[in-house]
Amino acid sequence: MKVVLASGNAGKLREFSQLFDSHFSDRHIQLVPQSELGVTDADETGLSFVENAILKARHASQITGLPALADDSGIEIDALNGQPGIYSARYASMNEAGQGDADNNALVLEKLLDVPAAERTARFQCVLVYMRHANDPTPQIFQGSWEGRILTAPAGEGGFGYDPLFWVESEQCAAAELEKSRKNAISHRGQAIQQLLARWRP
Repeated sequence: MKVVLASGNAGKLREFSQLFDSHFSDRHIQLVPQSELGVTDADETGLSFVENAILKARHASQITGLPALADDSGIEIDALNGQPGIYSARYASMNEAGQGDADNNALVLEKLLDVPAAERTARFQCVLVYMRHANDPTPQIFQGSWEGRILTAPAGEGGFGYDPLFWVESEQCAAAELEKSRKNAISHRGQAIQQLLARWRP
């Protein structure tokens, strides 16, 4: 059984592939990135993680005719009233093109420059949506949340996105310093995947 992963994010693709390979190797479920099937990114016009994940899954399923799994995720920073939220991947490029993770991180640090440690609380959110077909009236939705706080400078070389800024209290390190297997076990995406594993109806 083939399932199209409705994402063009290389970091997400790596994490999903690792998780699926370890959990579904005996179920003959193949996760295929949308890029391999000629699917372009959907327009993320929703105002919530759930809306955008549904838009992405439906778009990929419409084009390929396959069931689709989509992820929409991001970081909510309390001192910024929940920003960047659904705009996490393009936070620094809202008005300029060609900016990426380093620019996003730099903008967050700039906005939090005078914010004390106790007020730098944040969380990663991940919403997974599985649609059996493009007109699926009951998409399956799974959500994970990962609490932490924002550091004053990046730490670690692993992960992607805001991982170098995200301090994980239980591990006493930044998300970018975690081993892949440990991150997959405790992260927002890992939590959502665990829900999918327990309740998914392919």
